Amino acid sequence: MNPQPISIGWASIDITPDRPVQIHGQMHERISEFVHDPLTATALALEANADDEAEQAILISCDLVNIGRDMIERLRQNLGERIPGFQRRKLLVNATHTHTGPVMMENLYTPPKGVMTPTEYADLFFQRVSDAAVQAWKAKRPSGISHALGHAAIGFNRRVVYRDGSAKMYGSSDDENFVSIEGGMDPGVELLFTWDAEAKLTGVVVNLACPSQVVESKTFLSADFWHPAREEIRRRLGDDLFVYPMCGAAGDQSPRDLVRRNRGEPSMRDIEGMNEHGRRLALAVEDAFQNGQTSVQRESVFKHITDDLSLPRRKATAGDVEAAQQELERLNSLSPDEVRPSHQRMVGRARETIERFETQGEDPCYVADIHVMRLGDIAIATNPFELFLDYGLQMKARSKAQQTFVTQITNDRGIYLPTEKAIRGGSYGAGVNDNIVGPEGGNILVKRTIELINGMWG
Repeated sequence: MNPQPISIGWASIDITPDRPVQIHGQMHERISEFVHDPLTATALALEANADDEAEQAILISCDLVNIGRDMIERLRQNLGERIPGFQRRKLLVNATHTHTGPVMMENLYTPPKGVMTPTEYADLFFQRVSDAAVQAWKAKRPSGISHALGHAAIGFNRRVVYRDGSAKMYGSSDDENFVSIEGGMDPGVELLFTWDAEAKLTGVVVNLACPSQVVESKTFLSADFWHPAREEIRRRLGDDLFVYPMCGAAGDQSPRDLVRRNRGEPSMRDIEGMNEHGRRLALAVEDAFQNGQTSVQRESVFKHITDDLSLPRRKATAGDVEAAQQELERLNSLSPDEVRPSHQRMVGRARETIERFETQGEDPCYVADIHVMRLGDIAIATNPFELFLDYGLQMKARSKAQQTFVTQITNDRGIYLPTEKAIRGGSYGAGVNDNIVGPEGGNILVKRTIELINGMWG
């Protein structure tokens, strides 16, 4: 693979609904009361024309909890028709995993009268995101790239372990039986900068191992900490700069330090904490921009590989079914005064476990749409899961690239992919009804991703 000139185009578009919507990301229904800050889709188009073939990609980042495979295929079909010569499989759409964005899945909840339905919002999203992708493609110009590594204390492991070996997501660390936080954290901020022909900075891809969930329980629409981060990065580096958010492997991460529990800093459950994390991220980007970035490359190796990776589904056991049946009995025995807003979802989750046990032999594999790109000295590797951090760290440590951008929740609404340690601890995120794929599939995903990355370095 030889270095070659690369054309890069950017676009962004507002994907905020103009009516109240159901908000995605909790165990109960929430209806948006107002818009705190806009939801954004940012599109990045890349193309290189070698003598033998063209290489290309369109990447789109969205301030949503996830984007299902059905929507990805719908977008690919549309862009294949609207952009002559575009290889529709080369589209990647990732979510920041904000929990204050609209629902796009029908039948999750029944929307009240006057509230935009998930299908109505999905149609709005489809049209605007399609337009942004086309705008980015048409805006392509000869460009240069550079990369850098920053650091910011934003993502923390959110699973607390107790003396009996059990774990709990967002468990209490001031409990006398608390012994440890289950996993580590990754403060690295992977950065890719793009430059136009006049050496002007045009955009930055920011990869961070943390979902945007400071205000995850609120009843307003928000991009969470990515909104103040974008505003502050632009203030420091350029008002017209495009900022592309990427959420790294962060299935067990959150923007909360469960040991200090917000002592000595703003509450990481409110707007002040959202702004603080935005400030930290912008400072990391500015510092790396000024002190750590590589020189601008006007010609770079560009390779984009797609793969349909067949992964074994995690199977429900007889013990899982027994626990689900006991949970159903408990939930069904509650009096009306005892029923909580999450009751409907909890009943559904227990039933899903029983149904999985009865049908799991019919479809034993989940096919993951994964992508690996080499862009100069960096690699970008995608997966559709809420991938626990350890898998992402393995990919980064074993990669031959100078920097590796691991990007979760891309091209499907894949749910948690936990580690063996997490499954032993139990609790939300590690339960069988929280996973499509388990640690066996996680190890296969790591191995295949490393093979694809390192194969591009020879």
